[in-house]
Amino acid sequence: MKRRTFLGVLAGAAGVQLVPRSAAATVITGNRVAVLGGGVGGMSAAHELVERGFKVTVYERQSIPGGKARSVGAPGTGTGGRRDLPGEHGFRFFPGFYQHVTDTMKRIPYAGHSAFDNLVEASALTLSLADDRPDITVPLASFPITLDDVVRGIQLVLGPLPQLSADEILHFGTRMLQFMTSCDDRRFGQYEFMSWWDFVDADDYSDEYRKFLAIGLTRNLVAARAEEANARTVGRIVTQLIASGKPLDRLLNGPTSDVWINPWLAYLQSRGVAYHTDAMVEGITMSGGRIGSVAVNMGGAVQNVTADHYVFAMPVERLLPLLDPSVLAADPSLAELSQLSTAWMNGIQLYLDRDVPVSPGHTVYLDSPWALTSISQAQFWPHFDLAGFGDGSVRGILSIDISNFDEVGVLYGKAARDCTKQEIYDEVVAQLTQSLNNTGHTVLDPSWIIDWFLDPSLVFSGSGGPTNEEALLINTAGSWQYRPQASTAIPNMYLAADFVKTDVDLATMEGANEAARAATNAILDRALRIFTPRCRLWPLQESIVFAPGKLDDQVRWNLGLPHILA
Repeated sequence: MKRRTFLGVLAGAAGVQLVPRSAAATVITGNRVAVLGGGVGGMSAAHELVERGFKVTVYERQSIPGGKARSVGAPGTGTGGRRDLPGEHGFRFFPGFYQHVTDTMKRIPYAGHSAFDNLVEASALTLSLADDRPDITVPLASFPITLDDVVRGIQLVLGPLPQLSADEILHFGTRMLQFMTSCDDRRFGQYEFMSWWDFVDADDYSDEYRKFLAIGLTRNLVAARAEEANARTVGRIVTQLIASGKPLDRLLNGPTSDVWINPWLAYLQSRGVAYHTDAMVEGITMSGGRIGSVAVNMGGAVQNVTADHYVFAMPVERLLPLLDPSVLAADPSLAELSQLSTAWMNGIQLYLDRDVPVSPGHTVYLDSPWALTSISQAQFWPHFDLAGFGDGSVRGILSIDISNFDEVGVLYGKAARDCTKQEIYDEVVAQLTQSLNNTGHTVLDPSWIIDWFLDPSLVFSGSGGPTNEEALLINTAGSWQYRPQASTAIPNMYLAADFVKTDVDLATMEGANEAARAATNAILDRALRIFTPRCRLWPLQESIVFAPGKLDDQVRWNLGLPHILA
């Protein structure tokens, strides 16, 4: 019998797998960590690492901390000592099944409490149409995990949609039940390789079916496009939303940087984290199969940053140019990142001379060619007087996401990616008013708009359309196989971004935080920090009422049979 060493026993008790020195996971000593990217992934990694005794330095290319999660002040709009009008990059959504990012928020001090206490629940989801039908408001609630309540959860989403036939509602409900009772092997072996659009048979049913259940459901609740996102990813998230027993929609009670990012940065700095802005990573230098240094351009001067561990917490499109032949020789699997797809989802804010609540939650504009969604901010910001921003005249903010830049709009016959900045604004207002004012009652009058602000990640040059400096990863069909783990074959290189394989499996703040925790645990393993507590990871939970169906489907999958409901 092979003798177990004392170190091996301790490692086993701590849940750590010891790796031989000859393997890729060579022991890396030292506690200096360079985190490349200062968004949610980078700040999450810094948070976990600094609390475990590492010396952490973060390098963020933007001038404002927080990456895609940051608030962006509209430059030059503040007068008389007031702040610039608050803008956002894009989607803000903290559903109740998020556990990683919210756990971190609970550990960020804020005004005697924590940043987590700044989350507030939305009470409804509104589906707005462009024809003469009134808006459909769906009340949001959380449900206990019982079979009856799961059925009620599905009915909650489907019930107030009289435009759908009984056959369509039954078909969609059957598809959801099929997914919920499908084994994991079927989800990865079949649903991963088909779109949500195909899974719910969108082409076989009415425009209303496609509008409400294929497009509308994913656009707002999952922040994805039904035609592109794979069925496994969307199905899991929709399952969480309707059957998790958790709040469906939560938002922040103020501008993101005010109530989350800035307090988070202050906490990290108080623990010794050095956070540099305007720091662009330009290259990686390899040495002996490891990263020897990283070139970072800081204010026009390039510095060769050295550390014991390097955590890359940047979007995939930013990482790819850094993967030169020397890096790929050390880990050839990283080349597969080029197979991943991104799309555009960017925000625009309309500043109004009055509050226009629209809905006590998100509004989905089902007929808008540009796949618009909005949230009316003032109702969720009770502690922020909008008179303290801009010139003092703003009383309401509509924060809007543009999720489809490829469809032709209603004014200019052009896709959003081909429009000028002014044309994008004009189109957004036209598409909003077409839906909001569709029944003859004026919900939004363009004359109420005092100012507007488009996400500066959309960069315009000349009279043409924009380029997008911050795209969004899309979980396309079959993309899971191309996504890496948080630890790489390069001993001191780790990944903490939304393209990493995570259980939540979605390009979200939750996914970035989960990836950062996995990267931290990998560092602890490679450094043989046996007695240091690992970051907690929460797998998505599904109701046990589906367990018998999943077991039956596992047998069917092993026999090469389709799902019993297919």
